[in-house]
Amino acid sequence: MTAEFFNGPVEVIDKMRTEHPFESFAFDDSLQHQISEDDVPKVRFWVHSPYIILGLQDARLPKLSYGLDYISDAGFDYIVRNSGGLGVVLDEGVLNISLILPKADFPYIEKGYDIMTELVTKMFPEGKIEAYEISASYCPGTYDLSIGGKKFAGISQRRIKDGVAVQIYLSVTGSGSKRALMMQDFYRDARAEESAKFTYPVINPNHMASLNELLNTEFSIQDVEERALNVLRDMGAEITDYPVLNDEQQAQYEQLLRNIKERNKKYVSFD
Repeated sequence: MTAEFFNGPVEVIDKMRTEHPFESFAFDDSLQHQISEDDVPKVRFWVHSPYIILGLQDARLPKLSYGLDYISDAGFDYIVRNSGGLGVVLDEGVLNISLILPKADFPYIEKGYDIMTELVTKMFPEGKIEAYEISASYCPGTYDLSIGGKKFAGISQRRIKDGVAVQIYLSVTGSGSKRALMMQDFYRDARAEESAKFTYPVINPNHMASLNELLNTEFSIQDVEERALNVLRDMGAEITDYPVLNDEQQAQYEQLLRNIKERNKKYVSFD
């Protein structure tokens, strides 16, 4: 299913590991502009210090400021992301993978989800990975990835020009249930149950876990990155390093970064 995308050069970006999430989302937007020009698939790995990445619907919670106070008190920061879905937890134990692919090769929107699901399934053949909605998780969706009914990953998509960014978060280390408990408490404090316009998830922390918990392993983030690259090589990918941005690309990235910062100001205030 994915071979047509990865049978040839694939540029790999493994950087921006500690910068602000604004920069990560702007960089993925920039890569979609680039693939519209060069048609070369790109894979990016990224990890961030503790952040809650909110969805647009989260910004409409009845008492959002109370929920944001809880996040801050817990030692996390927050932004509103520019792709679909609801809030998710990022920390040093969560690996994010972005696949930047040409939109022309997508006959249906679900194909992006199918590609990412296949990649992760091949990365972990020792686990029986299933893709279906875990309704009691945070940011539930049709392509939640789980083992034994416990979610460890969620997938989103964003499309710009001729590119598609398929993004996944993988809870690798730590406690998946503790991350879920944080989102449960956030929705409680933000009075999600009082919303008349949108139904927010009723989270059960027992329905989420990390890969290490599910597989009884001790994977590091680097171990999982290497598994992803090995699967891509098995599919025929010729792994190459992503080149340094030229002046035009750097200027475009900086403009996209300004755009996402301005969009965030419409929803929440940041220092």
